[in-house]
Amino acid sequence: MYEVIIVGGGPAGASAAIHLARAGARVLLAEQRRFPRAKLCGEFISPECLAHFGRLGVLEGMRDAGGAEVAETVFYARSGRGVAVPSKWLGGGRGTTAAALGLSRAEMDRRLLMRAKEAGVEVLEESSFGGLLLEGSRVRGVRLKFADGKEREFSSRVTIDATGRQRVLARRFGRESGRGGAGERTRPALVAFKAHLEGARGAAQACEIYFYRGGYGGLSPVEGGLSNLCFIARAADVRERGSDAGRVMREVLMRNARAAETLKEARPAGEWLGVALESFGRHEPVPAEGLLAVGDAAAFIDPFTGSGMLMALESGELAAAALGEWLPRARRGGEEFAALARRYRARYGERFDARLRLCGLLRRAAFAPRPLTEIATLLLGSSARLRRGVARATRGSAFPAGA
Repeated sequence: MYEVIIVGGGPAGASAAIHLARAGARVLLAEQRRFPRAKLCGEFISPECLAHFGRLGVLEGMRDAGGAEVAETVFYARSGRGVAVPSKWLGGGRGTTAAALGLSRAEMDRRLLMRAKEAGVEVLEESSFGGLLLEGSRVRGVRLKFADGKEREFSSRVTIDATGRQRVLARRFGRESGRGGAGERTRPALVAFKAHLEGARGAAQACEIYFYRGGYGGLSPVEGGLSNLCFIARAADVRERGSDAGRVMREVLMRNARAAETLKEARPAGEWLGVALESFGRHEPVPAEGLLAVGDAAAFIDPFTGSGMLMALESGELAAAALGEWLPRARRGGEEFAALARRYRARYGERFDARLRLCGLLRRAAFAPRPLTEIATLLLGSSARLRRGVARATRGSAFPAGA
């Protein structure tokens, strides 16, 4: 019997696990792969994440992991016209000088999982989700499948879905309970690809974001002198090119004038990763009684904002804080799950809803016809104050007047 079971060992699940274990909770974290492992991700760690790393006890380790400093993000319209956002604008108020960090998910996730073990979390790698334990409509734990083919059942007061965009637990509850919504799927309209590249010619210490017809992509330095390229394209454009990631890069992404220049000599240093994307935006943070969602399982924010990693760490900490208040009362039998659900829903909405709405508007602008994106680039390029305010709003707060 655990107090909390977390399925998914990425930054959201690891963040929740570490905070909970340090508060004295009995926590099990299950991850279907063995770390380190590659993950489709922009691998851009914004400066605000460093404060989270400090609270998690991994800040020095992350700084020593060999990642690349990222001093600014430059957004390029299809014509190649660029608009820069310094990383220090993302880190907080006046005088902030912190740079962002380019670090592979393989290395970052490995260090977070190691820290979870040190904090007292029971970690099970190579343990895939096999099903929910239900008591009526209440989630009471999970079944896990192991490499030897065996299955085991694990009970808990609360279970956390940290399985990312797949939302595996929420979807399974939708199917097993006979309810719609969480269990339904839509035809993916977009496909994302990622690879580490050699020979890319992006600007030093810069993350470059390229907009093009039907999508956008980002090139950012990571450890080992490599660059991480992660991009999104329309599913129809991908099918027309035989789902060949390299061909999609050359024939779709490189229609952006800046991308054509920076990527013309680039070549993959490893295999391409790809995944279909169904939707962006918010899902239900409490999919069922006994079940919470964190990270991309609760909301998938647009990658070009560079705030996906931040939301993962934030939501894990937010869920742990709500659970930390609820568990002592639950142990005494004095508070039902409904009280935790109300608290977490309210705090989740306060923290994330406004930025998710803004990012939805920015997404529509990014996918607008070329003349409109060029106008938006000119408008943003004309005002540093406007760029700074928009950048801060994607983090949940605009810059104060005069900052």
